Amino acid sequence: MPGTVDANLDKLGITLPQAPAPVANYIGFNLVGNLLVVSGQIPLVDGKISTTGKLGAGVSVEQGQAAARTCFINLVAQVKAAVGDLDRVKRVVRLGGFIACTPDFTQHALVMNGASDLAVAVFGEAGRHARSTIGVPSLPGDAAVEVEGMFEIA
Repeated sequence: MPGTVDANLDKLGITLPQAPAPVANYIGFNLVGNLLVVSGQIPLVDGKISTTGKLGAGVSVEQGQAAARTCFINLVAQVKAAVGDLDRVKRVVRLGGFIACTPDFTQHALVMNGASDLAVAVFGEAGRHARSTIGVPSLPGDAAVEVEGMFEIA
């Protein structure tokens, strides 16, 4: 029987993909006690990066928000792979966002809201989290956005 989080995903029209495999020498997640740390996720859809390039140079804030949302969906897929039942998530503790952008781009927070807003939509009050968002000159595969996360697990 699907739980509350699965029902929220269903209402949002989100089907979780298979958790993306790491592309280098690291693991997708690490469960230590009741904290689950999920490695940075790029906006992969069907094995391809959906949004490439830089914010402020051809990638719009709206495209960046959609990419951040996709990154969060991939984070949730990693959480499901780690713990099975998404209702075990007691809290989204922290999200970290990396925005590939030009030096003069300043709307990092708006881009990262794509992930943050979805965290609250999926996990309710437990989705409210601490966050850091920084601009970077480039990301793996020329991805426009990467999001990492930390979750408290019951």
